[in-house]
Amino acid sequence: MANFDGQTAVITGGAQGIGFATAKRLINDGCEVMIWDIDEKLGLETSKKLNCQFLKVDQTDNKAVEEATDKTIKQMGKIDILVCSAGIAGPTYTTWDYPVEEWSKVFNVNVNGVFYCNKYVVKTMREKGYGRIINIASIAGKEGNPNAPAYSASKAAVIGLTKSLGKETASQDIAVNCITPATAKTRILDQVSQEFIDYMISKIPRNRFVTVEEIASLISFLASKENSFTTAGVFDISGGRATY
Repeated sequence: MANFDGQTAVITGGAQGIGFATAKRLINDGCEVMIWDIDEKLGLETSKKLNCQFLKVDQTDNKAVEEATDKTIKQMGKIDILVCSAGIAGPTYTTWDYPVEEWSKVFNVNVNGVFYCNKYVVKTMREKGYGRIINIASIAGKEGNPNAPAYSASKAAVIGLTKSLGKETASQDIAVNCITPATAKTRILDQVSQEFIDYMISKIPRNRFVTVEEIASLISFLASKENSFTTAGVFDISGGRATY
């Protein structure tokens, strides 16, 4: 277990799923956590449950993310760790039938939103000379899932963003990495068909979905001071699915 005493973290999408499990793990290990989530009701319930702080943030709004960063700094004093967990799956269509408006929606949340969060939070980390950023991508961003072109392409973009920022900040004690999980059983599955869920399980040699607690364990290491060398990295947690 890592020791996060005296450290602070922002976790986007922290009201549920991977974000919730990560918040719980870091809090248990001594970290002060601020959840950013667009779901105010669920966010407030989660903050009470975990004894952490909460801000309602629409990460697709550039100005809102900038303001949330300033508010968080005022409330917590600093941001040592950023975990970008908020994202959407989008509907399942072939590329030629994919609705343009849905494509834009997926990219606005999964790419633009992650960019805004990285952009403003890393500025504060550079001022302090320390930080850990973990972006949640997906194995789909490496392999591409059929009938999920927007999700696959958006997660590939997250990988590219992570590699770029990790290299830009490598001269400081700032580590920027991403993880590429196989499918976890979270509410994001409510957005896709059973046929698609069956397909995703069939691709995993472990023959099961990864748990959010397993993902949180990996994030915990990447967020720790011990992770002082690896940056611009992509960490698989795919149950044997990843081939490179």
